[in-house]
Amino acid sequence: MEKIFNFLGIDWGEKRIGIATGDSETCLALPYKTVSTLSDLKKIIEEEKTDIIVLGSPMKMSGEAANNPAWLQFLDKLKKETDCLIEVFDERLSSKAADALFGNKSDKAGRDEIAASIILQNYLEKNC
Repeated sequence: MEKIFNFLGIDWGEKRIGIATGDSETCLALPYKTVSTLSDLKKIIEEEKTDIIVLGSPMKMSGEAANNPAWLQFLDKLKKETDCLIEVFDERLSSKAADALFGNKSDKAGRDEIAASIILQNYLEKNC
């Protein structure tokens, strides 16, 4: 029997961290929750028995990595504080797509969860 991997998709922001879950059995990403701290995120990583984290990477429309020191700091902390494999994945237009799907732009937390699920779903479609 093949091992099923649990994924956590992350749409990082300086104020909120949108989270989505998925697994290698269904290859589907679902919006999960929004948190504001790394310690809250670590609890979810443990609760969900996460194997692989897919972290949205800020990219310019040209495809170049956007220079975001705060995001790089978050990535470094995440690497130090978890044992999970961390995959960095292009997040371009995920928030705009979330707005189109969600409709209610005033609920930023819900939008972040949907953006995380879009990032994770795109990753799963390429790698599942």
